[in-house]
Amino acid sequence: MPSDLLLEITVETVDSALAAEHAGADRIELCAELNQGGTTPAIAAMRKVHEELEIPVFPIIRPRKGNFVYMESEFAAMRRDIVFVRDLGMEGVVLGILRADHSVDVERTRELVELAHPLEVTFHRAFDYANDLLGSLEDVIATGATRLLTAGGARSAPEGAATLAKLVQAAGDRIVVLPGAGLHAGNIAKLAAETHAREFHSGLGGILPYGSSDLARFESEVHAMKRALRNMGNNAQAKSGGR
Repeated sequence: MPSDLLLEITVETVDSALAAEHAGADRIELCAELNQGGTTPAIAAMRKVHEELEIPVFPIIRPRKGNFVYMESEFAAMRRDIVFVRDLGMEGVVLGILRADHSVDVERTRELVELAHPLEVTFHRAFDYANDLLGSLEDVIATGATRLLTAGGARSAPEGAATLAKLVQAAGDRIVVLPGAGLHAGNIAKLAAETHAREFHSGLGGILPYGSSDLARFESEVHAMKRALRNMGNNAQAKSGGR
């Protein structure tokens, strides 16, 4: 178990992004409409969060809610948004495209990955709707994406822990498998032990409703999650003799 376990927090607003950063989050996923699974945030929101935060910010590039099979006009909109994010100097983007048969659209996703370069690219939970997750993992790797956000095909990462462990093992060092969905301070350490993942994702939707104005509690919950991961890493390092 590596000692540097990272925590990504998904948010909708500048204030929640700042609260997550203050609580120790390592990276932000910025979205609009989190209650719909997340859509591309407004340009003004992306610019403001980028200006205010010191940690990396990855906006989601998803032109609408619903499925992940996009018309050419939607694909063109994704291209435009990626160019904006790249030119703004943000650190990464989050995206995902499937074909009508629920396979990963390798060609169009690879085109977006290449367009985004040198930004990192996370293939998001569209993956969980794909067929044959271990086979689809190879497809995502073939796109050149940096990491894969997934709940192991389940409703939540804890429910998909067994599959997540298989994905982490199969991925090796070729791509970062990022477990997400349903994680909080009470279950993240257990999932880390079960999956051997190195990075974790949470929007705390099961603890606080999306859009909650209770930033103090939000910050406290993020801090508790980061503390749980830090303790996991410290314990692993102690067991290995500090090596």
